[in-house]
Amino acid sequence: MKSPIKNKINLVFIPVRDIEKSKDWYSKMLGIEDGEVMFEHLFVAKMDGTGMILDTMPMWRDENGEVATLNVPVIQFGTDDIHASYQFMKNNGVELVTEIEHNHFFVFKDPDGNKLMVCQD
Repeated sequence: MKSPIKNKINLVFIPVRDIEKSKDWYSKMLGIEDGEVMFEHLFVAKMDGTGMILDTMPMWRDENGEVATLNVPVIQFGTDDIHASYQFMKNNGVELVTEIEHNHFFVFKDPDGNKLMVCQD
């Protein structure tokens, strides 16, 4: 029997602490011009390609009320100019985890400490 699950990623969820602060930061860093805050804990960003939701994840918090961050870069954003993208992040005070590696990608942290990647398309 063939799997009824599609081999397609619809969207990714990124754990955040403050939905408004994160919405503003991601909108600036990724040029997001549209999206919607829903249920007071989700920001559904209008993206090209795979969708992205920022989520304060109220049901996934531990006993101390904390939600885990992404400690390895599991999400990759594309760019046509890796050097311009790196400089843009640097100019905006983004914490850069790596330099540009192999002239192809770099890793950075969002304000919540999630590690994310930008990669040359």
